[in-house]
Amino acid sequence: MKFDMDIELELLILFILQTIGLSLFGKFEGETAWWKRIIKWFFIAGITLTLNHYFGHTGSLLFITFAITASLIFHFTWCKRHGIHPLKATPRKKYYALRNWNWTE
Repeated sequence: MKFDMDIELELLILFILQTIGLSLFGKFEGETAWWKRIIKWFFIAGITLTLNHYFGHTGSLLFITFAITASLIFHFTWCKRHGIHPLKATPRKKYYALRNWNWTE
């Protein structure tokens, strides 16, 4: 299989989104197992690279745009519905209860 260097744009965008996402929303994944977070990003990168292979930049960039938009809409809607601040994950104790995580002070 030939490695296409045109995918650099998509990988750069995923890297930037991951960095921003971890900075802004990392507190929402505080108790999530490390391996689940890694699998999630391998899955996203795999879909992006597969779409790039079959549909080019347009397909993979549309996927990235759709995934980010849908994720943000879901995140803000879910947080508002459950009374959680969408950027601060507060009140923290209530958020932990919703995720079925153990709360320790």
